[in-house]
Amino acid sequence: MLFSLDVRRARKGDCFLLHFGSKNEPGLVMIDGGPKSVYKPHLEPRLKAIKAARGLATEDPLQVDLLMVSHVDDDHIQGILDLTKEEITAKQAHQPQLLNVLSLWHNSFDEIIGHEPKELMASVKTQFGAASVAGGELPDDARREVEERSAEDPEVVVSTLKVLASIEQGFRLRQDAEGLGWARNPEVGGKLVIAREGGKAIAIGQGLTLTVVGPMQPELNALHQKHEEWLEELKKKGKSPPEALAAYVDKSVPNLSSIVVLAECDGKRILLTGDARGDKILEGLQLVGLLEPGKKSKMEVDVLKVPHHGSSNNLDDDFFERIIAKHYVFSGNGEHGNPEREALEMLISARGEEPYLIHLTYPIDEIDAGREADWNKERDKQIARKKKSPGTKVREKWSPQKQSLAALFEKHEAVGRKIKIVDSTKPHLIDLLDPVKF
Repeated sequence: MLFSLDVRRARKGDCFLLHFGSKNEPGLVMIDGGPKSVYKPHLEPRLKAIKAARGLATEDPLQVDLLMVSHVDDDHIQGILDLTKEEITAKQAHQPQLLNVLSLWHNSFDEIIGHEPKELMASVKTQFGAASVAGGELPDDARREVEERSAEDPEVVVSTLKVLASIEQGFRLRQDAEGLGWARNPEVGGKLVIAREGGKAIAIGQGLTLTVVGPMQPELNALHQKHEEWLEELKKKGKSPPEALAAYVDKSVPNLSSIVVLAECDGKRILLTGDARGDKILEGLQLVGLLEPGKKSKMEVDVLKVPHHGSSNNLDDDFFERIIAKHYVFSGNGEHGNPEREALEMLISARGEEPYLIHLTYPIDEIDAGREADWNKERDKQIARKKKSPGTKVREKWSPQKQSLAALFEKHEAVGRKIKIVDSTKPHLIDLLDPVKF
């Protein structure tokens, strides 16, 4: 029996493959595709290698039992759009397609909020430009305008804006899926993939089940209500785009957009968390009956995909104390400061020198270089803001000893020996049952 997480490099994003089934009848689940420049160098070659290992002819597509896009955010969805673009081109040219996707799990943002978000999309386009909704970066000056008007933490502002800027990408994926004949959310009757009280595990086949842990229905209702109130306020006061976006920013938006699932097979467990907040993951686990209520209750999994690329803003101190894993996967290359040192300090504090492994998708020095660049960029912004607002707090200069992951792992030598780095030249497999040998 196979049950292996195949971790791909995905720059600042997520990209995973889940192998299950038997050697004679292998199954495959795809989870996210990373941002730009991930599909061609990292995902497509792996898919072709799996296809070749199965002995499929050129004209025979590789079957994907389930493709799950955790949420509409460029660093999760764009690689999948690069894939669907090629698949549609091949179909129109009557050429062989790479994949045969049996099921797509994708919650479109308009369905999440119960509205076609025309006003919201118009505000994003006006503030950030048309390129921003096609996978482009959010210009710093325009982003800062929203940050200055919002009471939320800058990281929450950025996370929310990234989701809002990716709404059109979600629409494109839905259209592409229809064009390719992929069934969307068929296991739940085409409705939203959400966690419900006492929700049952969904059988994917050959012993693999997925229990949906998030998003949760009560919070979707709350977000729908907030959108209604935001629209009403917008009509009354005629807010400018940065004011309108600042009013919409909420730390629940990225969390509610993330599909969180517990994958189980033959007694082994993998918790896939997208960009959800740690406290909401714990709530969702309680909602479906996988975790007992109370701060002291715990559950064990074999693999935990650490939420939001190891952003400490998404984690509370008790997260790693309550969800205990043998393997922790931190995806990120240092962009936006992730994975953050504070998140790893939380893990080390919770687990100490107990047996576990940490999987990083990039070398430590490369991650630290990206984190230092992000640190200095944010510090420069704070310095510039302080000239206008003297009360602005400016972070200290980057200190390798205080801020780098390298120094952290050097300090905790036992933890440093538990680190596995994803190699760009070969598969990085976390085998929980029989090993995958391709």
